[in-house]
Formats: sequence, C-alpha cells, structure tokens
Amino acid sequence: MLTKKNFEKSLKVSIFAVYFLIFVGGLVRSTGSGMGCPDWPKCFGQWVPPVEKSELPTNYKEIFKVQGKEIADFNVFKTWTEYINRLIGVLIGFCVLSVFFFSFSYWSTSKEIPILSFFTLIVLGFQGWLGAVVVSTNLAQWMITIHMLVALFIVFLLFLLLHKATRPRPTKTSSLQKLILITLALTLVQIVFGTQTREEVNLVETTLKVPRSLWVDHLGIFFQIHRSFSLIIVGAHIGTLFLLWRKKEKAKGLLLKVLLISVTLEVLSGIGMAYFGIPKFLQPIHLLLATIVVGILFHLYLSPHENEDFSALP
Repeated sequence: MLTKKNFEKSLKVSIFAVYFLIFVGGLVRSTGSGMGCPDWPKCFGQWVPPVEKSELPTNYKEIFKVQGKEIADFNVFKTWTEYINRLIGVLIGFCVLSVFFFSFSYWSTSKEIPILSFFTLIVLGFQGWLGAVVVSTNLAQWMITIHMLVALFIVFLLFLLLHKATRPRPTKTSSLQKLILITLALTLVQIVFGTQTREEVNLVETTLKVPRSLWVDHLGIFFQIHRSFSLIIVGAHIGTLFLLWRKKEKAKGLLLKVLLISVTLEVLSGIGMAYFGIPKFLQPIHLLLATIVVGILFHLYLSPHENEDFSALP
C-alpha cells in the first residue's frame, strides 16, 4: 500500500543496505577482489560465475583481458566476493525503487519528495554505471574515489528524504549547523585522502617485494597528508561534540554517543593500521566507520537544534 509509514520503512532499509554495501565494498578492496569479475554486468561472460577454473576456456585470460592486458589467474574467492558485492548492489536498486514507489504517498502534500526519490534512483543508476567503468579501467585510482563519493551522496539523499518526510526543517541555518557542515566537509576531504592512501597501499603491495609490516614505510604523500590531517579532523569533532552536549539536546543524546564512539574507533583503527602492518580486517572497518561518521553529521546538520545560537556560551 502507498502509505507514508511504508515510505519511511523503505528509506531506513535502504540506508542500512547502502552502508552494508559500503562495508562489503571495503572487503572487496582489502581482499584484492576488485577484478574478481573482469567484465560487467556479467562475470566471465556468465550471469552466475564459475566455481572452478575448469569451467572457463583455456584462453580465458586473453578473452577477458582488460585495457589490453591479460587478467590474473582465476581465483574463486575473489570472483565470488566481487559477484556478491554486485548482487547486493542489485538488491539496493530494488530498495531505492521501493522508496520511489512509496514516495507517491506524499504526492498530494509534497511533490518534492517523489521528485527527489526519482532523482535518488537516477543517481543509483549512475553509480551502477560507474561500477562498470571502475572494472573497465582496471580499478583506476580516481574512479574508485569518485565511486566512493557517489555512494556517500546516495546516503545523503536518503537521509534528506527521511528528514523531509518526518522532521521539520529550521527556517534558517544556525551557527551550530554551520560548524557541523564544516566538520562534515573536512571529514569528506579526509575520506578522499584515505581512498588515495589505499591506492598507495595497492601500489606498494603489487610492486615492492617487502613484508606487509613494512608497507607503511613505503607509502607516499597521500598517507602523510591523511595521517597529519587526522589531527584536524579529531579537533573538529571534539569541538562539535562539545558544543552539542553543552546544548543539552537530550533527543540527540544517543546519536551523539554513537558519533563519539564511531570517531574514537575510527581513530583507533587508523592507528592500528599505521602501526600494525595494515591488517586486512581493519581496512573495511576503518572505511565503514568513516561513512557512519559523515552520515551522522549530515543527519545532525539537517536537524533543528535547541538554543540555536551558541555564540554566548562561556
């Protein structure tokens, strides 16, 4: 049924699903499974990929070469990791399609919501196309970064829809909201530095024959910036959290605790990667925590705040 309640439910499911896909995407990257399927939308020319090398033609490396280069040896784990990542992407497509369908329950009161829902569906389709480009360019460095940023943009659109449907918007942007927006922008910049650092890690892994524990010693400028910029990020979050708590916004108490925990774990996971040889299990966790932080910040930015002006605080 076309009900507002179903619209809200579909939005929440979609937000959770996108975050889950971001986590799985992190697993794909940390396990080196990005080219597990060398073609798109099929995988080795099949809708259901093979489970054994014997199911492929003997010259499969030549048939499925990317950018004129032969692909690596078939690895069933990497192939199915990437394939499952794609299947989750398809499921998210159906989730966002349901958001668009249920958005028409608002047509008589707010045509903006169905229009924005349709735009979100279009952006998701664009994201799917970007996924194909990432594969066809053999995981080109900046394409992966753009792919990540578009995923976050989809999260923002879903949060925006949720707020438009359930919460009043403030008539003007408060000083506190401006601070939250600055912190959000800085965190997004840090995520970009992080994705570029990940590419440096890939380069070290594939070109230098050194133990994993020494990879950090061979990373370049992006890692240096990412590590130093983290101090600014931590400071911005401490300031934002301090002012929000001084506001005594009880309705957002749990959300602020989640933000504090997420930022703390994000910092600890970053330290863990820098000083313990970039453990594989920490890579997707580090990425997921960063996306959770920006999602919460955007949610807080959209929310009206009690005692808007904090300029008089001692």
